[in-house]
Amino acid sequence: MTLAEPTGKTDKPDKHSHWRGHAESSEADRTSAEVDDAESIKELRSQSRRLLGSMMRPHKKGILFLCGILVVQNFASMATPLLVMYGIDHGIPALTDRDDYSIVATIGVAFAVVAILEYLCVRLYIAQSAKVSAAMLFALRSRVFRKFQQLSVSFHERFTSGRVTARQSSDMESIREMTENGVDDLVLAALNVVTITVVMLVIDARLAAVALLTFPLMLLLGRWFSKVSAVAYRRARETVALLIVYFVESMGGVRAVQAYRREERDRELFAGLNTDNRFAQAAGHQQNAFMAGGMRGIGHLATVVVLLFGGWQVMQGNTELGVLAAFLLYMKRFFDPLNELVQFYNVLQSATSALEKISGVLDEPVEVAEPEEPRAIERPRGELRFDGVRFQYRDDQVVLPGLDLRIPGGQTTALVGSTGAGKTTIAKLVSRFYDPKAGTVSLDGVDLRDLAEADLRANIVMITQENFLFNGTIAENIELGRPGAPRERIVEAAKVVGAHEFIDALPDGYDTHVRKRGGRLSAGQRQLVVFARAFLADPRVLILDEATSSLDIPSERLVQRALRTILADRTAIIIAHRLSTVEIADRVLVLEHGRIIEDGHPEELIDHGGEYATLHRQWEDSLV
Repeated sequence: MTLAEPTGKTDKPDKHSHWRGHAESSEADRTSAEVDDAESIKELRSQSRRLLGSMMRPHKKGILFLCGILVVQNFASMATPLLVMYGIDHGIPALTDRDDYSIVATIGVAFAVVAILEYLCVRLYIAQSAKVSAAMLFALRSRVFRKFQQLSVSFHERFTSGRVTARQSSDMESIREMTENGVDDLVLAALNVVTITVVMLVIDARLAAVALLTFPLMLLLGRWFSKVSAVAYRRARETVALLIVYFVESMGGVRAVQAYRREERDRELFAGLNTDNRFAQAAGHQQNAFMAGGMRGIGHLATVVVLLFGGWQVMQGNTELGVLAAFLLYMKRFFDPLNELVQFYNVLQSATSALEKISGVLDEPVEVAEPEEPRAIERPRGELRFDGVRFQYRDDQVVLPGLDLRIPGGQTTALVGSTGAGKTTIAKLVSRFYDPKAGTVSLDGVDLRDLAEADLRANIVMITQENFLFNGTIAENIELGRPGAPRERIVEAAKVVGAHEFIDALPDGYDTHVRKRGGRLSAGQRQLVVFARAFLADPRVLILDEATSSLDIPSERLVQRALRTILADRTAIIIAHRLSTVEIADRVLVLEHGRIIEDGHPEELIDHGGEYATLHRQWEDSLV
């Protein structure tokens, strides 16, 4: 079943299939929507079982304790029909024949004890199961969050933010529902089946044999339900994930949506995805209704058969009335938990689908991994080297065919060239967002793949045009460059880059909240805060990737003054289309198709009359 076919095949074209197909192709974890063969589905289920086992392993004692509570509760529950049987067959005759109230009184006390015991077990189970479930979910959320942090930039570029949200929200909620509310249904149903079968065989084997004649019908119905519901609930989970993906992406780009009047189109797309989800949910509910109704029908059929056969046995004197009454009570206790088990199976299918998705993320290989034996650089000079570096994002898209480059420590190098020339790719390789497919990128002679993550991030910092600020105060955003830095160092960093004046003029100064993505500040102000953060970090290598492209001319001039301060005495790589930023460089590299075609000081390249001179002339003409 494909995502475009929620209730069956259709010849009608799906106007939402283009977006839906794009959303599916961005799914980086392996979900059941992407695999059709039985072997792949089997592997997904194996992954989900391993994940569930790893979640439960640290809580073995707590889970065993909960199972013990359920065992006690089950035995207490099983005692009541036996008390009814004893009361009918022995208590009532003693009362009517001899006015002997002792047996009835004893049975009454026993009922009270059993009721209190069941109450205590239920109360204790609910309290303890909530603690165990919360602990398991806490650990799993932390594991997933850490995994997302470890995965490379290439993974996150493929893996949309909406799907990340789905993993941490709806999928986690499905697992929580199973661990918190479903386990008692499963365990109690299993205990009921075993204990009731044994008790019925002990008190009357003939009635038990008649009751168990319905077992084959239940097994056939359960086998059918297990097959169809697995497909339906996996499908439902996928449609929910697509809804979340589209909602997050649409709201994230709400400015573009409103600017280009796409509201109606977005509503149509969302309605199509919402309809898919409705059909998928409806299919699951229909199967659930058929299963629940079938189980109840089989239960009623078994009860009628037992009542007729048992009544005939009572009339023949082959069994006692109390035994028949106990049997009828046990039949109800036998089939009611099975109906609850059907509901648990729905929760289980939803949780299994969620576990498959989450296990797919947790099993995703880390492309940019920490070295097993990291090397340290005691006194970094900031020298960068590319030796035979080859890199491509796809097999058919080679960006750097074989780059050899040396950037001495302390040098400011600008990279210019047309879009797609490889400038940003070089910056990403230096920042180790990616690893080269061949060759090495090294810092002071040490391959970046051999550097510990902490040393790498302490020595290399990249600033992009996004100038991302987190929700919090200005001081907190600057402090990210050196966590725990005192306020004096934060203010000093702001003064050095020229940000102190506008920060001090804000209502709360450095304690002013910047709001979502720094929306309270202008683009130039956000960039200055980011520069202050970088200055506080004090890296040996600073990369500026189009760091001033989104600024107006006055803001750019303000940032230019800050740049001269920041770049002093450190290695810098500048990527910019505005050559006003490039002019402060000691060296310019002109790139074309991943190769260096010009290399020299800006003024030398202008006098040389090559590609850079042409770019510089075009830039000057644009200013007129």
